[in-house]
Amino acid sequence: MPVEIKVPALGESVTTATVGKWLKQPGEAVKADEGIVELETDKVSVEVPAPADGCLESHVVKEGDEVEVGAVLALFEKGKAGGAAPAKAASAPAPAKAVAPVAAEKAPQPVAAGAPFALPAAQKLMTENNLSANQVGQGSGLGGRITKGDVLGFLSQPPVSQQQAAPRPPRKDDPREERVKMTRLRRTIARRLKDAQNTAAMLTTFNEVDLSAAMELRKEYQDFFVKKHGVKLGFMSIFSRAVIAALKEFPAINAEIDGEDVIYRDFVNLGIAVGGPNGLVVPVIRDADKMSFAQIEKTIAGYGKAAREGTLKIDDLSGGTFSITNGGIYGSLLSTPILNSPQSGILGMHAIQERPVAVNGQVVIRPMMYTALSYDHRIVDGKEAVSFLVRIKQNVEDPRRLLIDV
Repeated sequence: MPVEIKVPALGESVTTATVGKWLKQPGEAVKADEGIVELETDKVSVEVPAPADGCLESHVVKEGDEVEVGAVLALFEKGKAGGAAPAKAASAPAPAKAVAPVAAEKAPQPVAAGAPFALPAAQKLMTENNLSANQVGQGSGLGGRITKGDVLGFLSQPPVSQQQAAPRPPRKDDPREERVKMTRLRRTIARRLKDAQNTAAMLTTFNEVDLSAAMELRKEYQDFFVKKHGVKLGFMSIFSRAVIAALKEFPAINAEIDGEDVIYRDFVNLGIAVGGPNGLVVPVIRDADKMSFAQIEKTIAGYGKAAREGTLKIDDLSGGTFSITNGGIYGSLLSTPILNSPQSGILGMHAIQERPVAVNGQVVIRPMMYTALSYDHRIVDGKEAVSFLVRIKQNVEDPRRLLIDV
């Protein structure tokens, strides 16, 4: 008897996904834990594996459909023969099973010719609000399909914007331009960053750090460090340890607002922003306050590799309490990082430049870095934010402080 392959739990705050690509077709033999379908969530792509050796009977949803956690994706026959002949035999009834729900979806839609196609959840919401597909316009789903999120976004617009939307002429594309649909990850990044701006009372304070001592530390112990731990001692672990020490002293920056409550934590889950092929992601180093320099460096290196290969998991991106982003690796000299909501603080690192500075009344050349702390002024006072950034500066400029906890 066929078993149902369902949308698995997708992690913290993620309740829906888009069916990105079917990796197996009806009638194909599948081995246990082999990927059947790829789902695109707001954060990463996830492969849904086969529960056992067997044969994929049919697809229940199509590529581009938006599905909720627990929804049925496909029917699967455990232990069924995986040869070429059974695969062809199994493929025959698949179109009937797959086509039937599609026809049912399209039947009740009173849409005009050429109107965008709406997914069932979107059509239901449009019917409840007396909207047509033409009013909503082209959707963000596969092939311009209208999703429930598109309808909700349309309904959230002010009435004036809705009235002006109808007469607005379509944009003329220049033949030298290329129109590319935004990925789900990019749309999510755009929405979450804008939500952070709209929700938090965001403010940024700046300072600069002399990296002479940190560079000397790396120079003196790099070979021993690599030999013992198999990874290089980098600035990220030094800044991470400096941040962790400062968060213990200023706990509000490691806290978050939940309604009318403030949640304080006695642990640090440190988010490290890394660039991947699909955009910026922030994997989380869990319990970073309990890790050594070497453990932090190894974890960061592993996340960087996973981000480049597109193998980050949902759990890797959940549960952060504070974040660090390093625009300096791209040459940024100064920036104001945006909060990774619902966190209350994010540290921005920047490029290292040799600059003339005054030391004991003398002008000397030192390797300097500008640092920026963006924080939520609703929970963090200016004095705390400035003192926090000063403490990071002190810890990096004299790493011995981290060893004796002062």
